[in-house]
Amino acid sequence: MTKIKNYTIFKAEAALNKPISDATHKLTEISFIVLRIETISGIIGESYLLSFQYSPRAIVGALKDVGEMLIGEDVHHTVDCFERINLHNEYFGIEGINRWAQSAFNIAMWDAWSKILQQPVWKILGGSARLVPIYGSGGWSSYTIEELVAEVSDYKKRGFTAVKIKVGKPDWKEDLERLRYVREAVGNNIAIMMDANQGMKVPEALSLARAARQLDINWFEEPIDHHDFDGYQLLRNQAGISIAMGEREYSTLPLRELIRLNAIDIWQPDILRLGGVEAWRDSAALAKSNHIPVLPHYYKDYDVPLLCTISNGKGAESFDWIDPLIDHPLKIDNGMARPHSRPGWGFSFEDKYLVEL
Repeated sequence: MTKIKNYTIFKAEAALNKPISDATHKLTEISFIVLRIETISGIIGESYLLSFQYSPRAIVGALKDVGEMLIGEDVHHTVDCFERINLHNEYFGIEGINRWAQSAFNIAMWDAWSKILQQPVWKILGGSARLVPIYGSGGWSSYTIEELVAEVSDYKKRGFTAVKIKVGKPDWKEDLERLRYVREAVGNNIAIMMDANQGMKVPEALSLARAARQLDINWFEEPIDHHDFDGYQLLRNQAGISIAMGEREYSTLPLRELIRLNAIDIWQPDILRLGGVEAWRDSAALAKSNHIPVLPHYYKDYDVPLLCTISNGKGAESFDWIDPLIDHPLKIDNGMARPHSRPGWGFSFEDKYLVEL
């Protein structure tokens, strides 16, 4: 009943009128790889990952490699399967695209197991349904001022109480000017965060952070290369603004080093990069033991349920990209969301949007 019989890989794509850019990437499509596993009793477990236009053949190949290893495995053996995949993938590396595939199967296995038990994931993990703060994300560097103001104004109109925009222009003073327009548009009761996507150097990031304090910026996300731990330490000590990072990490080792250096204020785990449910929660526990709040990267439909299972969750990030493609989008009212009560993760991609790969 609980053993994996087969798996299927699909692609879905959200609408994108024109390319969008941050400080380090130009995105030409908003694509998702969707994984479905089926047990011998016909239960379907599903997961997805955000892929944009990057490495479509490589991620499908990695998913097939992992899938062949897991045929015949029980869907509730997530820990054992994780370790076995790690051992198998060690030769070419457990980080990178192999970890994405590993995480996708982990998340789908949790979906299937929860459906077998007819319970939502958060309840199986001992959580309690509660409202989780959600912030509106976007503010792409490629936006004109008019587009930027229109987006944050729309978030405000929809009841969001916090927004995040991209920074990392060649001249940090242009970032500051864009932040001023955003503050003017949303007023003083909306929190504003800024994200450089690792696109700045320490001197420029420090100058922007200090200048942006006058606008009451809530936090500065990924200001510099995520490997530059000493740079993060310097920024946290001198910038006068909270420093957030974590979405690029494939284990808790970077978090341990950032904690040792007292170089981080907010931990932002990415469930697909870290390794799935257990790895996400392990990182949250490490953050909690060092009094660091957790505010995960991107995957709100997984993060909201998981945030209901920890005590140091700060909120979740919202893009609307998958909402038109799934059967039960997360309902956000006045910047707050409650996890689904349906079994599993509580949502599924609609078949009409899926193309089998």
